[in-house]
Amino acid sequence: MLQSVASKRLNGQQAHPAHFSLHIFYSFTAFSALFMGLRAGIGPNPGVSGWIINIPKPSCVFMNRLLDSDAATRDAQAMKNIPQFKDVLDAAGRIDNIARKTPLLENQLLNEMTGARVFIKPENLQRTGSFKFRGAYNAISMLESSQKKNGVVACSSGNHAQGVAEAARLMGVEATIVMPEDSPSIKLERTKRSGARIITYNRNEEDRDAIARRICEHNGANYIHPFNNPNVIAGQGTTGLEIAWQLGEAGINTGNKLDRALVCTGGGGLTSGLALALTHYFPEIKIHSVEPEGFDDYRRSLIAGKRVANLKKSGSVCDALLSEEPGEIGFAINSNLLDEGLTVSDMDALKAVKFAFHELKLVVEPGGAVALAALLNAEKSWAGETIVCIISGGNIDPQMMANALS
Repeated sequence: MLQSVASKRLNGQQAHPAHFSLHIFYSFTAFSALFMGLRAGIGPNPGVSGWIINIPKPSCVFMNRLLDSDAATRDAQAMKNIPQFKDVLDAAGRIDNIARKTPLLENQLLNEMTGARVFIKPENLQRTGSFKFRGAYNAISMLESSQKKNGVVACSSGNHAQGVAEAARLMGVEATIVMPEDSPSIKLERTKRSGARIITYNRNEEDRDAIARRICEHNGANYIHPFNNPNVIAGQGTTGLEIAWQLGEAGINTGNKLDRALVCTGGGGLTSGLALALTHYFPEIKIHSVEPEGFDDYRRSLIAGKRVANLKKSGSVCDALLSEEPGEIGFAINSNLLDEGLTVSDMDALKAVKFAFHELKLVVEPGGAVALAALLNAEKSWAGETIVCIISGGNIDPQMMANALS
């Protein structure tokens, strides 16, 4: 049970105001499961290779989810499969020698600027340029042979797309990726390069999860959700395992504590997996989700004690983090283990991209730089602490990089 993990934070320690028991989440999903709805059709398009999905455009994503009995059933089932620390350990075994063990970097200038000892975890150096490969490979590797024959489907603005496409290629599994039509060109191109079939959609008018469901219903493919999947979360959690082990090598362990972690947050898969791992080794650590301004659904959800959706679906340079709302599974974990959420502006994110390029010699995309931006914004507020900052991805278009550097 998650309580065995969460108790490390809550037993004898001050809890975040948003920390609620898990029965709230079970009650919500059970309530959602009462609603029924109609499925949209799927059919071949004579003029296009593959299939075109005919989907009604709901006036509200939330209502669409309530009216989808299948989604409600999946949500309720997912809540029964909340990953634990052991699942993260098992995932580490599956991806060993497949995913890269990214380094833990320390920069003297950053230490001087913050007055803290800062460690950077550069997941932009991971296969496919982001942490997403970890969760994708773990999830696909856990499918039965008969399931793999039907292929996999994923939704992503680019990083999860590339992770799933490459993991599927390595295992000889067909992959179909549903991507926003405004995805950065470099992400579209690299997803195609791994052999995946791409279906684009308008993120302001269409529901990507509905599109993916129709494809799965048609050919029996397996949906690999970018963050609301326990096996994906466990895979992302291996980032935290590596951090803990690498800090141990640097002489930082439970007796020489890690004070704080800053995590780039979209749907919460990386954040929740990392929280499972880091709180196991450092029970008193403060973990902050970091999001772009105007897309701070996680920060607001932690305050409200329930999942709150963003009002907008696009409009930030941090395309990798524009999830509509926190995932059910990740939020059940994060609501117990996270401290307050932080936000940064697009300009802050671009400045962090520039800092990473010039001072850390790292190529980072805006969404992957928001944790670094929050650290730079804090100046010396956390002086004297030991801090880990996650750089989550580096798939940036040349023009965006030029904008950041200028």
